[in-house]
Amino acid sequence: MNKPKYDGIINVDKPYGLTSMEVVRRLKRASGQKRVGHGGTLDPIATGVIAISFGQATRMMEDLINGSKGYKAAVELGVITDTYDALGEVVETRDASAITYADIEKAVAGFIGVIEQVPPMYSALKKDGRRLYELAREGLEVEREARSVMVHGIDIVDWDSPVVTIEVFCGRGFYMRSLAYDLGDALGCGGHMKSLVRLKNGPFSLANSLSLEEAEQKLQDGEWQDILHSPDVVLSSMDAVVVGKPTEDLIRNGRSLPLGLRLPGGKADDRCRAYSVDGRFLAILIFDSTSGQWRPDKVFALEYAQPEGVPQFS
Repeated sequence: MNKPKYDGIINVDKPYGLTSMEVVRRLKRASGQKRVGHGGTLDPIATGVIAISFGQATRMMEDLINGSKGYKAAVELGVITDTYDALGEVVETRDASAITYADIEKAVAGFIGVIEQVPPMYSALKKDGRRLYELAREGLEVEREARSVMVHGIDIVDWDSPVVTIEVFCGRGFYMRSLAYDLGDALGCGGHMKSLVRLKNGPFSLANSLSLEEAEQKLQDGEWQDILHSPDVVLSSMDAVVVGKPTEDLIRNGRSLPLGLRLPGGKADDRCRAYSVDGRFLAILIFDSTSGQWRPDKVFALEYAQPEGVPQFS
């Protein structure tokens, strides 16, 4: 018996030791769906929130990856590893006994805001067409360019020498392993990431996540409607409009919308989500400043209830 196709996102608490793709494969097998992906890689050492998308929701993953994230990490000072985490080989040890809470507070403050961060060698980034971790496993180290990343805040939640536990709230492209290494470097004793939990990814939080086993069982039992979030939940902070049937037809045909149509924003590359009058999520619209018109960026064929308070336009 063929399983029904569906579109949406499941908030899963990734277990320790599994790769993100292993989680995807297990839920793909349990669901019988062809299009399954995830909204941001978690290292095997990490646990916590990983958003697994199905069907048309896989087209929303860019928005989820671009969204804010929250992590809780234990950083062990005085021990440096080649991978910057506890799974790597120890390359150097130093005395961290003199480090105080005040020292950590001062060092942490330097990592808040827009900072330049060098990605670790053991990462999936590419250099000349090859993954950095592939080069690292061959004993090679190549120069990596620093990248600008946003750190909204860092809280020290525990200090039990030589391990400091921090919560970090950041944007896209941030490497917690690099922060652990850089924090140890700033303190003069070195350090590595002992453990990591992703607390938040966009609208999804650890408190509302399902274990991988729970998600598998629900999907195998055909109870996917109980755990599936609609794809547009990722866009909750984006402006939204409800359009009438004539405008809906234009959107579905990929046509630019009339110049006189009143929509929010109106600056280059502004985006908003569009719904039909009966509550179906239609598309993400983008503003083309050259023509002065809104046009469809991504068009969907979904059926979800219209969010309350969304302004209506014809």
